[in-house]
Amino acid sequence: MKNLFSPTPRLLAGVLIAAGFGLPAGAQPTPAPATASPNAPAPSDSVGPITLRDESIEQVLALLERWTGKTILRPQALPNATITLNLRGSVTREEAMRALETLLAMNGVAISTLDDKFLKVTALSSAKSEAPELITGSTLELPPSGRVASKVFQLNFLRISEFMPQVAGLLNPVAGSPPVVFEKANAALVTDSLTNLQRIETLVNRLDQPVLAGLQPKFYQLRNGAKASDVVNKMRTILSGALQNQIGTATSYNADDRTNQVILVADPRQHAFFDDLVAKLDVPSDPNTRNEVIYLKHAAAKDVATLLSQLVSGQNSAAKSSGQETSVRPIAAPAANAPAPGAAPGPAPAVATLAGISLESSNQFSSLLTILPEERSNSIVVSGTVDDIRLINDLVARIDVLLAQVRIEVVIAEVTLEDNATSGISELGLKVVGDKLVGFSGKGAGIGVTDGTITSPGASGSGTDLAATIALSTTPRKSNANILSVPNIITTHNKEGKIFVGEQRPVISSYLNDTASTGTITGSGYRSTVSSKDIGIDLTVKPLIGLDGAVQLEIKQEVNDVLGDITIDGNPQPRIGRRATESFVSVKSGEIIVLGGLQRTSQSRGTNRLGPIPIIGELLGTRTRNQTRTDLVFFLRPTVLTNTPADNSEAMRQVEQFPKEHRDRVKDVLASEPGS
Repeated sequence: MKNLFSPTPRLLAGVLIAAGFGLPAGAQPTPAPATASPNAPAPSDSVGPITLRDESIEQVLALLERWTGKTILRPQALPNATITLNLRGSVTREEAMRALETLLAMNGVAISTLDDKFLKVTALSSAKSEAPELITGSTLELPPSGRVASKVFQLNFLRISEFMPQVAGLLNPVAGSPPVVFEKANAALVTDSLTNLQRIETLVNRLDQPVLAGLQPKFYQLRNGAKASDVVNKMRTILSGALQNQIGTATSYNADDRTNQVILVADPRQHAFFDDLVAKLDVPSDPNTRNEVIYLKHAAAKDVATLLSQLVSGQNSAAKSSGQETSVRPIAAPAANAPAPGAAPGPAPAVATLAGISLESSNQFSSLLTILPEERSNSIVVSGTVDDIRLINDLVARIDVLLAQVRIEVVIAEVTLEDNATSGISELGLKVVGDKLVGFSGKGAGIGVTDGTITSPGASGSGTDLAATIALSTTPRKSNANILSVPNIITTHNKEGKIFVGEQRPVISSYLNDTASTGTITGSGYRSTVSSKDIGIDLTVKPLIGLDGAVQLEIKQEVNDVLGDITIDGNPQPRIGRRATESFVSVKSGEIIVLGGLQRTSQSRGTNRLGPIPIIGELLGTRTRNQTRTDLVFFLRPTVLTNTPADNSEAMRQVEQFPKEHRDRVKDVLASEPGS
């Protein structure tokens, strides 16, 4: 747009002649249009050098009036100021006028065009309300100056309500006025100096761009067997953290598994970086998934498969809840340094290079992992990626280990208590501290022991027979002590071992009315359903073996006795007395545990032959009543096995006690080769 202060050369041709200004060499005057001022000189005429020193506003306005050929309209009062200008070289008349306009604006005086004949001069603070010139085209086509003008800025992509508060600080606080925002039209009217309007227009051209300005899509077709989603996941892992900040938030890359492509939306200057990265990831490799059978040596396949499946499911759920799963990045606004459409490309954005990037194996399970037990061969079948197989093998190697084993020797003794005895342990004369047998006293044929100590067998020793130890201590009281059972059990860590000593008795569990007819026979009465009931001693032991050889035992004791019969619906049923305890003790390997207190009281009556006859039985015979108390005492000695020949020393000691012919036969069988 042309400067409204400066008429066209054709308009000023006649004015310059009338004013006495010479035309440039070869220039010919042309007739002026009817609307042109007859006194306006040509703006291309050279003037200068010009020197103004402390000239008044009045003198400067007179000079502008002579140069433009227009009449200046002004108020009575203008700011008091002096103008100094020194143009040493030759300049055009238009350049000289712009210099004066800018100096006047700097001193608080504004000049605006009223029409082709008049210029309006006002104080700069009031110029915004004096209908300054409205520029409808681009201000960037005009030479910059301090002249006050107005312009409407129409935004296409930015929101005017968000943009204008940001540029309000760029306006001249004296000449400018707050922008008038037309929110529905997404536009604003700004009044300020021409130079400020040009700055705002430059910002609008740069920032008022589409969100995807400067971004271009690119499609990478994977041809070497790599899966698009796997490549994208690996890229997200590599380009995380500080690398993502260098790439920028506007860059987006996603997978299309249907066509096995990686879709990139980025600045074209970043394409070379992603070309190199995708090329290094899309290389021939093993299949995405593989199958492997892992044979177990000690653990149960079903238990291991269940444990691993729960671990995988829990890790995947945790990763999903924490937002680490694969997701599509939203398209963000372009970076501040993104070029405007049509602008010459600048330097490429800062992008990390591929140097130093290591494609390490993943330590997380993929969603493709499947684990199934194969109980027939005691193995687990695993299907998944190479990393999945590696992680599962590492876990199985730590889970499938041989658990420690323990041999538990048990002696069950029944002790008849005297009237002054309180427990079977004290009646046996044993010394027990904290449920552990630490010493005993007793004597036998040619043997006397006082406060003896029972020790566990050494690695090469013959060991100590627990039953013999108990029998020795009870020798003085053989009449009131009886060893019921001496069983041994071997079990492993955290697995129950059970001992039952007793019998099973039939017990009627239900009665059914039997009135069915078959032919001419009609049933009557009841039909009974009989089940079996265990009557005896039931001992359950679950050991927990520590690394230092300590053994924790969870012990459950239950004793069932038949106390008598009771008749129910005409059928005799046994009355069963039940005694049960649960204990949890900790001992060292080889120590003896003593558990007592399962007492029972029984009563018996006796008469002579004449006893049942009244009076005569009292005179000629006697009646007796006996009350007997018995206590069951359990002795347990756990011994941790070392998986060496020393574990068999106790069994070999018992073999040595066999008759010679049986002992030799057993040794021959043990010494023979397997399968011979």
